[in-house]
Amino acid sequence: MPDSLRQFKAEIFQALAHPTRIAILEQLKDGELTAGSFVERLGLEQANLSQHLAVMRARQIVVTRKAGNQVFYSVRDPLMFEILALMRRYFHKQVGDSMAMLEVIEKAEGREP
Repeated sequence: MPDSLRQFKAEIFQALAHPTRIAILEQLKDGELTAGSFVERLGLEQANLSQHLAVMRARQIVVTRKAGNQVFYSVRDPLMFEILALMRRYFHKQVGDSMAMLEVIEKAEGREP
């Protein structure tokens, strides 16, 4: 794999490496939103929201559209939602594996799960 592709992947994952940015993307699943909508829905401070959106704009994860004095944000590519869905599946698998291991340990110790 070329280093440029590894670098691209690392930059995308770095941009996604904050729970607030994931929450922002989850809000965009149903369509574009204004900054005010994020503030309202997620309870964020405007300055904090602006920083997170700037990171995602710099990595071209979100794009903007201006209408009058409002700026609308949307996900540049819906594939991003598939990435998040895969991460959700990975999380559930990891939790399931941990629960199964805990059951094995508890049975070995003679305890009921």
